[in-house]
Amino acid sequence: MQPSCSELELDQQLCFALYSTSLMMTKVYKPLLKELGLTYPQYLAMLVLWQNDGITVGAMSKRLLTDPGSLTPLLKRLEADQLLNRKRSHQDERVVELYLTDKGKALREQAYHIPSCVVHASEQSIEALTTLKEDLVRLRDSLQKSQ
Repeated sequence: MQPSCSELELDQQLCFALYSTSLMMTKVYKPLLKELGLTYPQYLAMLVLWQNDGITVGAMSKRLLTDPGSLTPLLKRLEADQLLNRKRSHQDERVVELYLTDKGKALREQAYHIPSCVVHASEQSIEALTTLKEDLVRLRDSLQKSQ
């Protein structure tokens, strides 16, 4: 019989706390985003575009900490939904630039209520959530540096 090792208990794992919280966060977002016709990954891409219209796929990939190839199907779907246009750069045709359509810009107005709904669902103060976000960003950055 092996000795008890509390370090290997599921509820002791930071990774599980982060993973399960991420799952619950996505569940909170799902009905809110359904009203907009977006999935959670599409919403993240739109957040980037609302902040940086004309960004390249590579820059968006870097911003979202994902592989550019994994963004392509998501971006094609947003283009099919007429929320953005993908255009080859005039300077380097290997580079694809992303531009919001009028419909994509208008969707931003419909999304304004989402952050406050998430704050409400969290039952936390803005201050507590801000501190948590800052702690998570520091953790993410440290983990990224260790790679």
